[in-house]
Amino acid sequence: MKVVVGLGNPGSKYAGTRHNVGFDVIDYLAKAPGVGLARTQFQSLVAETSEAGDKVLLVKPETYMNLSGRAVRAIVDFYKVPIEDVLIVCDDFNLPLGKLRVRANGSHGGQNGLRNIQEQLGTDAYARLRIGVGQPGPGEAVDFVLSRFKLGEKAAIDDAIAKAAEGVLIWLRRGLDACMNATNAGERPAKKPNPKKTIENEVESTNVDVRKAKSDSP
Repeated sequence: MKVVVGLGNPGSKYAGTRHNVGFDVIDYLAKAPGVGLARTQFQSLVAETSEAGDKVLLVKPETYMNLSGRAVRAIVDFYKVPIEDVLIVCDDFNLPLGKLRVRANGSHGGQNGLRNIQEQLGTDAYARLRIGVGQPGPGEAVDFVLSRFKLGEKAAIDDAIAKAAEGVLIWLRRGLDACMNATNAGERPAKKPNPKKTIENEVESTNVDVRKAKSDSP
């Protein structure tokens, strides 16, 4: 069994806010064919599906963000799920808008949902996929994460939610390392071109254009 937990706050008051992008990723995934209707259990809304032969739970805790760990702990304890089979998806105001980052462990970085999960599980060694929601001004963090995205930010965050959902699928199908390699690719510095290969390509292009030069990773 694999468990994907998107963090957020329940209720229409918080729908569409920066703090709820974890919920948005779960909703995106739940639209796929074969995903069952969500039901209330473990202080959460839980939908079931399967991927790569494994049963998968798509979870939206209803404990409110700061107590998310209670829901995660309830599921982990009931199903005896190894921590390595749990992925948390959440917002991060320390990342630029739309930036994705996957880590196998680490600090909560001030994200209170992650903070409570670490308190409840007694470890920081769980996978998390964080979505950048933009950065608040000094002393504005609370109001900022509970605000909705501006019109000019919608395209970037919608794209980030879709890419985060793709990252979740890679994690389910191919594991954490593959997910990190694909999702964190933008963090890698561009490779320096090989002068010799560059010259050879230029010579070839003057004859017959049979190859295209490989473009650097973004």
